[in-house]
Amino acid sequence: MTVQVVRPAGAGHETLYVLVLCLVIVLAAGSVVAWHGETDSETAIASHQIDARRDLTAAEQGIYADLRVAADEIRIRRDEEQALLSPAELADEGFPPFVADASATSRGSHQWQLLPGDGAAYFGASQALDVAGSLLMLLDVEHEQADVWLNRTSTSAPSDLDTQSLVAAGWQQIASQYDAGVTRQHRH
Repeated sequence: MTVQVVRPAGAGHETLYVLVLCLVIVLAAGSVVAWHGETDSETAIASHQIDARRDLTAAEQGIYADLRVAADEIRIRRDEEQALLSPAELADEGFPPFVADASATSRGSHQWQLLPGDGAAYFGASQALDVAGSLLMLLDVEHEQADVWLNRTSTSAPSDLDTQSLVAAGWQQIASQYDAGVTRQHRH
């Protein structure tokens, strides 16, 4: 009778191979992340501007978003009818922030008016500056552009609508920059 002893294979080599494979996978994943990662670059804004994501209250962000949508509708209707819609007409058609509803009340109860002049300028006087400042939307209908300005200290309409006059009167232009992939950042 012959007895043959079979020794178990050493687990040391197998463990070493598994660890090396894990290390290769982790290094490969790390290099892919580093290669495709985005840098934290943000575009600087002018001193008279504020960032729509970071510098506005929640109420102001809501009104700003509503104004951007309303600007598109105002442009379309102006092209069709060759006339600007008044805030009352926009309210009758249910366009926020012009309509006086619960949302408008919680956002500062702005009183909207179309300012006289050559261009389209919609001014919303805040009734609660601690909730949301007064807003001014200037429409450049020819270039299909809308600039929105904010003033947290005044409820009166500006007399001059050029950039220098607005800045001198305490107005700040709201700048939309969606380059960081987020809509709001929390400051700690």
